Amino acid sequence: MMNKKLVMALALSAVTAVLCKAQRIALTPNVVIPHQVTAINSDYKGKYALELQIPSSINSNNDKSLAVVRNIDFHNGTIEATISGQPLKNAGETARGFVGIAFRVADDASKMEVFYLRPTNGRAEDQIRRNHSTQYISIPGYPWEKLRKENPEKYEAYADMLPAEWIRVKIEVKDETAKLYVNGASQPTLIVNDLKQGKNLRGSIGLWVGPGTLGHFTDLTITKQD
Repeated sequence: MMNKKLVMALALSAVTAVLCKAQRIALTPNVVIPHQVTAINSDYKGKYALELQIPSSINSNNDKSLAVVRNIDFHNGTIEATISGQPLKNAGETARGFVGIAFRVADDASKMEVFYLRPTNGRAEDQIRRNHSTQYISIPGYPWEKLRKENPEKYEAYADMLPAEWIRVKIEVKDETAKLYVNGASQPTLIVNDLKQGKNLRGSIGLWVGPGTLGHFTDLTITKQD
């Protein structure tokens, strides 16, 4: 009986180890499906990266501007990446270099959860802008405008960052909770305990940019827990 229990415990440990194995993805245009963005190879600040931006011909106001990584089925686990965002040279005054990571992304990008950054806010002289350095949104139904109006301060937080520089992000996801860590901090910058699409949503990982942004992405690592 004891041997049987031991065998079962070892088998469970093996399955858990396989599920939790980190998957590092070399980002190239071939491994993503672009939605309202262009994706090209780039050598940026010493790293081989994927460069994204929204073409000028597209009026993207639906937050679905991202490149979805192929063949990923993610529910709970950890996502790590190095990202950089900056306003395009011809961007308007409201551009902030919006850049982030989407998770549990539907194949057609109709549903997703997103953490993104506003890098130009990180060292702004205006404290209110600083408070909006990081942001959670959820698609469909929960753009930043709605979340800020109905729940001020709940889905945004400050983190030190600069535009056009590499920023290390880590996202931990467990059922209805997601935590965003910035630049190796031991404590999360932003915690969301009520992911709007619910705890059962599964999907891919997306590289996300907002209007007027030149974004770069590298060092993507995904660790699944289930």
